[in-house]
Amino acid sequence: MLKLQGLEAGYDESMVIRNIELQVKDRQVVCIMGRNGVGKTTLLKTIMGIISPRKGKVLFMEEDITKKRPSQRAQQGIGYVPQGREIFPKLSVYENLLIGLEAGKEKKVKEEVYAYFPILKEFRKRNGGDLSGGQQQQLAIARALVSNPSFLLLDEPTEGIQPNIVEQIQEVIKDVKHTLHTSMILVEQDLEFVKSVADYVYVIDHGSIVYENSVDQINDDEVYHYLSV
Repeated sequence: MLKLQGLEAGYDESMVIRNIELQVKDRQVVCIMGRNGVGKTTLLKTIMGIISPRKGKVLFMEEDITKKRPSQRAQQGIGYVPQGREIFPKLSVYENLLIGLEAGKEKKVKEEVYAYFPILKEFRKRNGGDLSGGQQQQLAIARALVSNPSFLLLDEPTEGIQPNIVEQIQEVIKDVKHTLHTSMILVEQDLEFVKSVADYVYVIDHGSIVYENSVDQINDDEVYHYLSV
C-alpha cells in the first residue's frame, strides 16, 4: 500500500534520514521505533509531503506521490496526527473536527467518530485549548479520522498521556484497523504498546533502519538496545 524506496531527507545542510526502505501492506499497522532525535518525525513528515526528500521515492497505492503536496496526499486518503497534536486552541472541538473534513470526501462529522471518543461529543462546544492533554490527543486523532482515511500516520499518540486514555487509544487503533481496514504507520516508544497493536516493527538509529521484524518474532532485547540512552 505504501512503499519507501531509498528515501533521504533533512533540514538545510543536515541529512536526517538515509536510504530508508520500508513498506506497509494493506490493513497492516507498522511501528517505527527509536530514541529521540533519530529521524522518526522527519520520516513521517516526508511521507506526508511536509518535507521534500533529497533522494528516493514515496509510492502510495503503486503511484509515485514523491512530488505531491500534503493537501494532495490527504485527498488521496493519507491522514496525519502530528507529534504535539497541533489542534487549534481558539476553535471549538467541533470546529477542529470540521477542519479535518477538508482532507476528504466526507461532508459532516459522523457519529462513529464520537463513538471512539465520547468525551468529544460532550465537549464539542468547548475550545480545543481548554481540553486536557489527553483530550487534545483524542481530538487530534478524531480530526484525522473524520475524513475516513485509508492510511494513517500517528506520531507518538501516547506521549505524556494518562494510562486510561492510552488504553482507549490502543483500542481505537485496533478497531480502525479491523473495522475501517485502515493501514497505519505508528511512531511509538513503548514496546508493550507496540506489541499490542502493530504487525511489523522498524527501528531507526542515526537516520537509518537498523532492525526490522514482525511483532510475533521480535527480539525484545535487541529493540531495547536501540531504545536505551
